[in-house]
Amino acid sequence: MYELKSAPERLVLRAPDGRGPVLIHHLTGYMDAGNAGVLATEHLLASDDGLLIATFDADALVDHRARRPTMVFDGDRFEDYEPHAIELHLLHDLDDNPYLLLTGPEPDWQWNRFSGAVRHLVERLGVRLTVGLHGIPMGVPHTRPTGATLHATRPELLAGHQPMEERLEVPASVDNLIEYSLGRSGHDAAGVAVHVPHYLARSEYPTAAVSALEHVSRLSGLRLPVGELRACEEKAREEIEEQVAESGQVQEVVAALEEQYDAFERGAARGNLLLDGTDELPTGDELAAEFEQFLAERESGTGGE
Repeated sequence: MYELKSAPERLVLRAPDGRGPVLIHHLTGYMDAGNAGVLATEHLLASDDGLLIATFDADALVDHRARRPTMVFDGDRFEDYEPHAIELHLLHDLDDNPYLLLTGPEPDWQWNRFSGAVRHLVERLGVRLTVGLHGIPMGVPHTRPTGATLHATRPELLAGHQPMEERLEVPASVDNLIEYSLGRSGHDAAGVAVHVPHYLARSEYPTAAVSALEHVSRLSGLRLPVGELRACEEKAREEIEEQVAESGQVQEVVAALEEQYDAFERGAARGNLLLDGTDELPTGDELAAEFEQFLAERESGTGGE
């Protein structure tokens, strides 16, 4: 299922304090609003030369007809081919602590075998904590702090975070299956789902990537780099403000979301998340209708990007 490129006994995988490495993972193909997970993992790979230590058999795991890899055609010949790759890299944080990064396309087949192989690597490499990350679309405005839904195999891993009270059935993903399988085997694992404004879900949103890495840092104790992402965040914020200013409809949606967010925060401060009757907010159906119209105009080119 996987092939080690470097012998584990020859790698320095423990931090100076003797703790084992953290494994961060994001596999593309599942929900990733704002490209939060993609931006975060690409940034980590670009921030460190790193070392490729393991590869998975993408031929056996990925449906190439459903997600065709790219080839380069130059005049009269095919010059290059970029096959799918599921890879495990060894990187270091800003304090030179080692950590592992698993990236690539989400497997189409053999989910149980794949998650079992990841568990085997976790045990073989002495991983102390595994953390997945991605973005989810939410009815929140970009003008307020970026929130996140955190989950873990043990509540102690989420100290200080208020968990959701709802019990939900959600579509499965390999990232979440890794967390679940590791927890069933007695390993510590967690996940970060960053809240991305609905109207930015299909765009690259560096703010979500920064938030994801900051949450991973707090969960793991790593000091992950975010400097270059912050520069992208500032540029993206300016572009978003320009685009919002060009659409009165989007301004109304953002204002409604701001009212809803602020009302929720007031309720949380009072210890009561129910509104006090003085705030009249749009219904979920009304907001959904506005979002659908906005996205339809965005795709047709009549509403701007």
